[in-house]
Amino acid sequence: RRGGYMELQNFDPAVQEQIYKMVSIGLCSNISGQVMVDCMVKPPVEGEESYPLYAQEMEKLYTSLLVRSQKLSKALTTMTNVTCSPINGALYAFPTINLPRKAVDAAKLAGMPPDTFYAVELLDNTGICVVPGNGFKQQAGTYHFRTTFLPGEEKMDMVIEKLRSFNEGFMAKYAGDA
Repeated sequence: RRGGYMELQNFDPAVQEQIYKMVSIGLCSNISGQVMVDCMVKPPVEGEESYPLYAQEMEKLYTSLLVRSQKLSKALTTMTNVTCSPINGALYAFPTINLPRKAVDAAKLAGMPPDTFYAVELLDNTGICVVPGNGFKQQAGTYHFRTTFLPGEEKMDMVIEKLRSFNEGFMAKYAGDA
């Protein structure tokens, strides 16, 4: 399924109409995608028959996301050489990883930035995909990665345990002076 959404503000209405026409010609999603986007931008309102179910589902979703974000943030802060601020609002955590000198040197030998090296090793060893922080213009000499807490609640403990186990092994492997 796919859907798209575009909003124009502060455009002359005639110009806006022409832009919408041009976009509509080139981008026509399937029926389910159109219905999905319509529901997204016009959710049920109080008083409509479907509102109680919608409100219940939204509350369940928000509560689940909150539980997962707190669980991930708390777990990251307990891992060796990892710090993470509480997750507020986004679907991402952006922890700092304090990489040992041996890991930084191994990354250089592999021709990768250190946090990319960590991310590739994590992917190779666990199947967990994170985004290295070097793509986010981080401060020189610091290392990060971006991860999400979108796996379902039933999978979060397993994902966290895989991440923890990998991190502990990685940090032990590269511990000590170079």
